[in-house]
Amino acid sequence: MNFRDWNEQQDLTQFLHHEARLLDEHRWDEWQKLFTPDGLYWVPLVHGQVDHLNHASLFCEDALLRSMRARRLEQARAYSQQPPTRTVHVLGNIALESRDDGCCTVRSTLLLLEWRKTEQRTFGGSVLHTLRRADDGWRIQTKRVDLVNCDAPHEALQVFM
Repeated sequence: MNFRDWNEQQDLTQFLHHEARLLDEHRWDEWQKLFTPDGLYWVPLVHGQVDHLNHASLFCEDALLRSMRARRLEQARAYSQQPPTRTVHVLGNIALESRDDGCCTVRSTLLLLEWRKTEQRTFGGSVLHTLRRADDGWRIQTKRVDLVNCDAPHEALQVFM
């Protein structure tokens, strides 16, 4: 499915870039406000996972769990975050998957570079955002991140993808 026009493409692209910037700058409160009240952040554990209810996931977080993890990352006594993890989110291949009344699904690719203490890690994958139009802009109803290596053994994942 194509974007209706350049404005729609720019609107959605800028939303995704804004979200990535909030994550890279650890602006957790602003990031969480991008979600609808029932918004879900989901990173499946296996390829092709069809739902988050009947299978384990790397992350499956509603508003409460996202908030708890963000607070933990900000906690001065969180040893794993001394110094805080640094990230860069790079987005690409942004495409409109579907559009419905006040809702759309956008697919993109993600390359995430993480630096923590002395280790650099790279993650890649695809992201599926289900967005809902609100009075003041788009809100994330669901963010699904399918990592290329989702089923690989991972050290503790501390970052929001």
